[in-house]
Amino acid sequence: MTSKTVTDRPTVLVVDDEAPLVRLIGEYLQREGYSVEATDEGRKAIQMVRDLQPAVVILDLGLPGVDGVEVCRQVRTFSDCYVIMLTARADEVDRLIGLSVGADDYVTKPFSPRELVLRVRAMLRRSRPGSAAERHRHRVGALVVDTNAREVWLDDSQVELTRTEFELLSALITEPGTAKSRRELITQVWGGEWIGDEHLVDVHIGNLRRKIHDDPAWPRFVHTVRGVGYKLRTGE
Repeated sequence: MTSKTVTDRPTVLVVDDEAPLVRLIGEYLQREGYSVEATDEGRKAIQMVRDLQPAVVILDLGLPGVDGVEVCRQVRTFSDCYVIMLTARADEVDRLIGLSVGADDYVTKPFSPRELVLRVRAMLRRSRPGSAAERHRHRVGALVVDTNAREVWLDDSQVELTRTEFELLSALITEPGTAKSRRELITQVWGGEWIGDEHLVDVHIGNLRRKIHDDPAWPRFVHTVRGVGYKLRTGE
C-alpha cells in the first residue's frame, strides 16, 4: 500500500487477512485519491489507528486472534474515526454485534469494491464540527446537544457517542417534533450516495437510546413513528 507521502489525502486503514481482497480495495481507494494503509492483524491495527489517525477504518469482523469486534471496541476508547465492518456471514447477530461496539456501517462479503468506495466517500462528505450551519446548542428536556462542540449532556452528565450516533441525534434534535423516515436520516447522516439496508438506522437508534437511557417502551426523547421512522419529542 501507499506510504504517507501526501499528507493532505484522507487515510483509509484496511484491516483484513485476505490479501487479494486488501489489494483490490486498496486499488479502488487509491484511484479515488485516498492514502491507503493495511494490516492483517487486529492488534497491529489498533496501534496503527493510534499512529496514523486514519479518517476511515475498513475492518474485517473475522480476523484471527484479536477479532474485528475487539479491535473496534478498543479503537473506540481513543478514536472517533469512521469504522466500516466487513463480514463474511450475513447473520444479523454479526451485524448487530459489530455496530453495538461503535462501527458506523457494515458490508457483507462478497461486495462491490465500487460500492465500498462510495460508502467511504459518503462518510467523508459528512459535515465537520464547527461549520457555520452547526453552531447551535439544542435542548429537549434534560438532553442538551451542542453541535459546535459536538457534545451531548444528559441531566448535567456528559454522554459519549460515536460520530454516527451523534449525527443521528443532531438530525433529530435540530427539528424536534418532526418525524423523519429512515431514508431521510440516511441521507442526512450517511449521505445521498449511501446504498444498503435502511434498517441500519434502527441499530444505531437502539445504541443511542441505551446511551441516553431512553426506554423505547416509555421514551423520554426518541419516539418511533410507526410506518415512518423516528422523531424527537418536544417536551417531557
